[in-house]
Amino acid sequence: MNARQKGDITMRAYRFRPSPALMILLMLVPAVCLGISIPDTITLNDKGTLYEPFPFNHAKHVRDAKECSDCHHHTTGTLVEDPNCVRCHRNSGEAKTVTCRGCHSRSPFSVASLKELSSNEKIYHRDKPGLKGAMHQACIGCHSKQAAGPVGCEDCHTRKKAGHALYNSGEFTPKTRTATGHGH
Repeated sequence: MNARQKGDITMRAYRFRPSPALMILLMLVPAVCLGISIPDTITLNDKGTLYEPFPFNHAKHVRDAKECSDCHHHTTGTLVEDPNCVRCHRNSGEAKTVTCRGCHSRSPFSVASLKELSSNEKIYHRDKPGLKGAMHQACIGCHSKQAAGPVGCEDCHTRKKAGHALYNSGEFTPKTRTATGHGH
């Protein structure tokens, strides 16, 4: 590198002064990383047939979680801690999608999902649970581990009439026979 090139680099470094707009943008980056730009409450189970939709307090979980990856695996760009995931995702960056349904299918046994699995022999996550299984595993698993938060079905979900019919509960609870006194 000659003296002129060194001078150019020095001048470029000297001339670089971030604009106020860039400084404001840089100040907002940590807020985005903490999930502040997403809704505080998210409606889950919005297409459920057996249970009503319910509000999920995302803001509370952001405050309580150690890392975003506690729920979102490695998709948010935070460090991967699960030893099984680290094998491939040690240096993985942030993913394009972080929603559960971005990776976990609502209908994992549908023709489309099964076709996708069979068309790509190199796909690694063959045993990936469907959306319902993934969310229940993550939510109930963490709540059980932390000994905090709901773990029962109806602690989060209010059962619909179709759910009561399937599970023989509510108005569909089988009637018990009363003793008639005839020795039967």
